[in-house]
Amino acid sequence: YSLDIPTIFQSSNLFTDVAAGIHQVYIKDLNGCGILGPIEISVLGIPKYFTPNNDGYNDTWNIQGVNGTLYPNTIIQIYDRYGKLLKQMIGAGSGWDGTLNGKLLPSEDYWYVITFENNRIIKGHFALKR
Repeated sequence: YSLDIPTIFQSSNLFTDVAAGIHQVYIKDLNGCGILGPIEISVLGIPKYFTPNNDGYNDTWNIQGVNGTLYPNTIIQIYDRYGKLLKQMIGAGSGWDGTLNGKLLPSEDYWYVITFENNRIIKGHFALKR
């Protein structure tokens, strides 16, 4: 089995400490009959914070491991602490920049609801740090 590098294989199909995002899996036949892959897989990641200060790092908040083919219609809703919907977006989009109607929102915790295509729902919160 190989993760992302189709020339380095291991005998176990278990990978640990895999970064969130989209990865390619390859399976090599032990009898030399070829390699199956790449098979695209997703490791979901939900950032605990973001810092929208235009420095090029963590400037938007979005989940990782979603793209146009894996979970393309995932819906992400972001709320303030009073339950007001601030942003709704599709997971494969560009993310949230910490604004509402063009105005910067304050540093504090915000809540999310992620609804996948199979109706699985994940809820949690993250921090906006300015």
